[in-house]
Amino acid sequence: MKTIKWGFIGCGDVTERKSGPAFSNIANSTVVAVMSRNREKAKDYAVRHGIKRFYTDAQELIADPEVNAVYVATPPSSHSTYAIMAMKAGKPVYVEKPLASNYEDCVRVNKVSEETGIPCFVAYYRRALPYFQRVKQIIESGAIGNVMNVQVRYATTARAEDYGKEKPWRVQPEISGGGYFYDMASHQLDWLQYIFGVIVEARGIYANRAHIYDAEDTVDAFFEFENGIIGSGSWCFAAHESAMEDRIHLVGDKGSISFSVFNYEPISLYTSGGIEHIDIPNPRYVQEPMIKNVVDHLLGNDICTCTSVSATPVNWAMDRILGKF
Repeated sequence: MKTIKWGFIGCGDVTERKSGPAFSNIANSTVVAVMSRNREKAKDYAVRHGIKRFYTDAQELIADPEVNAVYVATPPSSHSTYAIMAMKAGKPVYVEKPLASNYEDCVRVNKVSEETGIPCFVAYYRRALPYFQRVKQIIESGAIGNVMNVQVRYATTARAEDYGKEKPWRVQPEISGGGYFYDMASHQLDWLQYIFGVIVEARGIYANRAHIYDAEDTVDAFFEFENGIIGSGSWCFAAHESAMEDRIHLVGDKGSISFSVFNYEPISLYTSGGIEHIDIPNPRYVQEPMIKNVVDHLLGNDICTCTSVSATPVNWAMDRILGKF
């Protein structure tokens, strides 16, 4: 491949704000087709973004001879199906996170990727963002010494759309895999596994306390990484605004570090020398560094390790925490 020519399956909000324009910002990468089951939505997206063709059928987009790579930006329940369709057509695929709505579908994706030799990448883009790369550098520098404990805390208010008659797909377990925990904690758990290795044990307690929708809105968990570090997490998606929090705290034997995952608040480094607050800006389209890594991999210029294989343990851990097995 001299140019990666992408076809999008799905053209929702994530492609507008986080990913879509980045595909064409990167050298030797462009978007040539887009698909939505809603014809007017697909046409509107294509026209606004200068994309040559639009489809209402995913198979037609995958079969487009000009498309040589596929981006799956649909809700999680269809991720595995579209990813497998693309790989069986010989086309690499970049899938929104989480990789699937359950661990078993992740395993299916990995099997097809291995059988076909076609890579499947996953949009855990925080791995590549400057903000989180700085946190990684601080940990690796030994500034906080050996990491002893991991603490995740997240609380937010319910969203206005949660109260509507038509519930968002993110709180429909048959589509998303769970509630907001499945959607958001996946980013946190992936980054932690990227740094500390695979989670080998995970347990949780979950509840629906606000009764706004059917999915869980409160989750507590503890987990252990393969290197022996243990951690815990607490998530609430129906909290009062006074309780809002977005924080991961890593406790070391020489200091500690706190940072956010979604708000990108300044990183706080605590050592015997005092407290240092570090502000690291991210690019306008936050997926751009990860997409560039994927493009460079496909062009043979780099290696992207954010594959379906590396993403699968996230689903395993979340399914364990939510008592799926």
